[in-house]
Amino acid sequence: MKKVLALFVVFALALVGTACNNSSQQGQTQSSEENITVEHQLGKTELSRNPDKVVVFDFGVLDTLDQLGIEVAALPKSNVPNYLSKYEGNNYENAGTLKEPDFEKLSEINPDLIIISGRQQDLYQEFQKIAPTIFMGVDYNDFMGSFEKNMQTLGKIFGKEKEIEQELVTIRSSIENLKQKAAASKKTALIVLANDNKVSAYGPKSRFGLIHDVFGLTAADSSINASTHGQSISFEYIVEKNPDYLYVVDRSAAVTKKASAKQTIENELVKKTKAYQNGNIVYLDPNIWYLSGGGLQSVSEMISEIDKSMK
Repeated sequence: MKKVLALFVVFALALVGTACNNSSQQGQTQSSEENITVEHQLGKTELSRNPDKVVVFDFGVLDTLDQLGIEVAALPKSNVPNYLSKYEGNNYENAGTLKEPDFEKLSEINPDLIIISGRQQDLYQEFQKIAPTIFMGVDYNDFMGSFEKNMQTLGKIFGKEKEIEQELVTIRSSIENLKQKAAASKKTALIVLANDNKVSAYGPKSRFGLIHDVFGLTAADSSINASTHGQSISFEYIVEKNPDYLYVVDRSAAVTKKASAKQTIENELVKKTKAYQNGNIVYLDPNIWYLSGGGLQSVSEMISEIDKSMK
């Protein structure tokens, strides 16, 4: 009888040990599923899947989260694009400005994730001290590659992979249609940024270069220096290049909400160009092109604006 009892005790302990081991393994599996590591331009960041309090310093990312129905805790509230104006409300904390983050406020918020882009990349280590931080700037040398990677990363973080892929399929199809339209037109295009009475040109591989690199419009000048601020030009230069389409981004309209590009651009010299004479000077939405870009909503609108402009 004692032997039977002893065997029963040993068997029971073995079952308990197996159950504990299985429970431990299950806990480890759940933990690994809840945490992910994101590789980005500035390093690798480990964070929790589906973070609750998210701070966003990139309006393209913000418009993507808005499209997906994902709430954010804070953002820079100055110069918010018009189509995202609801984020200026009291439901969202002010995280400072795009160039001067409010680190004291960020510490108070204690976010689970901070998303930054080009204007904040030099402060990456400071952000990391507060919360897991990932960089989601767009690479102008590979706009679509970096854009799609950013979108897919957001899908992975927030469990929206299917929704992201559906959006990307639509965007890819729209781009292909636009490229065919651009190729058939055989028209040239010049992109300029108007900043009060100053004008800068942008070519391939530049801030607005996706008009050439992705959408397929031929550059009126393929030798423009690619830089964030563009290549300073004169109005004589515009006449010399004589583009079929002149695309204009009004910086003043984006920053001060006061449009001034039209009176700057449409002077007696520029009126000699094919673009003006054929009614093809196109004033792009600065909220999309200057403040945002790189988001599901903004990229879709960029495609739509250029598509509608082509006759």
